[in-house]
Amino acid sequence: MAEKQMVEARIVIIGAGPAGMKAALSLVEAGHRPVVIDEAQRSGGQVYRRPSPAAERSPRALYGFEAARAQRLHQGFDAIADFIDYYPETLIWNAEGRTLDLLYNGQNQRIAWSHLILATGAMDRIIPVSGWTLPGAYTLGAAQIALKAQAVGIGQSVVFFGTGPLLYLVAYQYAKAGITVKAVLDVSAFRQSVVALPQLLTGGRTFAKGLFFLAWLRARRIPVLRGITPVEIVAGTDQAVAGITIRTAGGKLRHFDCSGVGFGYGLRSETQIADLLELEFAFEHNHRQWLPVSDDNGRASTCGVYLAGDGAGILGADAAELTGRRAALVLRFDLGETELAAEIDTLSARLNAMRPFRHALDHVAFAFPERLARNVPDDVIICRCEGLRAANIRQMARDTEEIDLNRIKAFTRLGMGRCQGRVCVAAATAVLAGAATDMSSTGRYRCQAPVKPVPLRAFLGGCDEQV
Repeated sequence: MAEKQMVEARIVIIGAGPAGMKAALSLVEAGHRPVVIDEAQRSGGQVYRRPSPAAERSPRALYGFEAARAQRLHQGFDAIADFIDYYPETLIWNAEGRTLDLLYNGQNQRIAWSHLILATGAMDRIIPVSGWTLPGAYTLGAAQIALKAQAVGIGQSVVFFGTGPLLYLVAYQYAKAGITVKAVLDVSAFRQSVVALPQLLTGGRTFAKGLFFLAWLRARRIPVLRGITPVEIVAGTDQAVAGITIRTAGGKLRHFDCSGVGFGYGLRSETQIADLLELEFAFEHNHRQWLPVSDDNGRASTCGVYLAGDGAGILGADAAELTGRRAALVLRFDLGETELAAEIDTLSARLNAMRPFRHALDHVAFAFPERLARNVPDDVIICRCEGLRAANIRQMARDTEEIDLNRIKAFTRLGMGRCQGRVCVAAATAVLAGAATDMSSTGRYRCQAPVKPVPLRAFLGGCDEQV
């Protein structure tokens, strides 16, 4: 191991999506030089993901209605390149005390921090279904990455299923790009949207965009079915996706031929780094997961740590920008800029005004279908890395009389593969909880370093201390 050097702790921002970019801009304007660490090749996050230079396309083609906003954020972030230390394509695999371990340029490096803004974003929430591990089956987020970053689709003909606003957005983006969308299949019943309508109307422009996507798809005669139940993703002779079978709201079986499927059931916050930092967590029923605790302005339980964006709870891209700026302003306030109090209060008020719409969207119109998660057939794989099926998890819970996820992990290796539980644990939670038990009773699944695979060669040259 290389000899350690004394380095000055820095303000560090983790994530360069809307929240991270706005935080960086707000810190630079006050004369700070933050470190910005991001796993992506270029800034933008998921919603404003930027393609590689070889796949560059017009902002309108990439971001549609959000082209102007995306350009503003990208140009603003690019303009401060000389005033930040930017680490793209960098994996944070461990956090210990006030030090982060990174994989950067193939080598392990360490960065000390004095203040930390977590803008770690979110990922798809899935419910495993028979055939979901076949080649050609992707989450909605992965399907969107393929289209935005590589300018390719996940198949020549695609079916999208699940629920949530992202379902319709990705279907629209694919169809707009000229890829054949065979169907959009929503497990949420139409009556749920009717019940949520009064609160949805408060969403203004965001709600109007959703209506446009739906109308655009219907105008192209793309089947949009509500209240469906996925039965099986079907394999072809090459053992790749060849179609999907569903049960309609009326109870009839229906099959769609396709070469790719994209699916997802809303989003869940990425909290692995917050876990490694040993932040205090609490179960949030509104978000259906354990989230790091914060005060009304985003301060976490550890002094000097601030939460921003979807990593602190799903509120969407517009809110992510507000929380990113607020996190930076609160940090500056804590460093002595007390004149920022009024703007901080204004940002918090704007965020609170967004919550009723988001609640109606995620918990009424497109509520997570717990019935599907709890009724996953026994033979369906839950943890693909370890080959665990629903039956294995249920049987272990019966044999041991344990429903705590960490105990089940010890007995079965649940979540001990490459994803470290990021994909499978949400579904395993619902399987374990049972119809009459609160989800929080399964406990909080705790991660450990490394949170993602790290090549051994990264450590052979020692560990470089970086400012």
